[in-house]
Amino acid sequence: MTKFAIDEIMERLESAVAAWHTPAVTIVSQRYGDPFKVLVSCILSLRTKDTTTGPAAERLFLLADTPAAMSSLSQDMLEKAIYPVGFYRTKATQIRALCRQLVAEYDGRIPDAIDALLKFKGVGRKTANLVLTLGHGLPGICVDTHVHRICNRWGYVQTRNPEETEFRLREILPLKYWSRINDLLVSFGQNLCKPVSPFCTKCPIYQYCRRCNVIKNR
Repeated sequence: MTKFAIDEIMERLESAVAAWHTPAVTIVSQRYGDPFKVLVSCILSLRTKDTTTGPAAERLFLLADTPAAMSSLSQDMLEKAIYPVGFYRTKATQIRALCRQLVAEYDGRIPDAIDALLKFKGVGRKTANLVLTLGHGLPGICVDTHVHRICNRWGYVQTRNPEETEFRLREILPLKYWSRINDLLVSFGQNLCKPVSPFCTKCPIYQYCRRCNVIKNR
């Protein structure tokens, strides 16, 4: 089998994403360089559009920007600050509990190990990897539905779910792309490589893609 052209693909994607918006959690990481704010913004972003996540995170950080300060906010204050993110009541409860656990068990510091991050209720591998990469600057591969779908569509992996995709990418993806692949493929998936009927005629990496399971395209 011909070697997969991952270097050429990543280079072309870097050029393409310059025309698209940067994910909200990445903006938070660039603005603050704070793993705590990355963690909180990740929680807010779940099932929520970036146009809602960014402003909600900013409103919340104006009220409190440390685990100790945020844990002291009332449930009502938290809910009002983050509304209208998806499941805002549940997320407010989760954030309060998480902050209290951080203060009690980690002196307000954010763990820099994925196994420790996964012990927090509601924190999955996607969020944990984002905290490692964007918050701590450590190697990690964040795999969401875009990364899972697109890597399989390319034919780069053959996996059944995001977790399998993460572990397979850890085996084959060059380390220099680990932290970057999520941002690239989220933007790529939102703008061109749609779940249904992707814009193949506009795709900058069309020649490299095997278009696995693509039934209809534009």
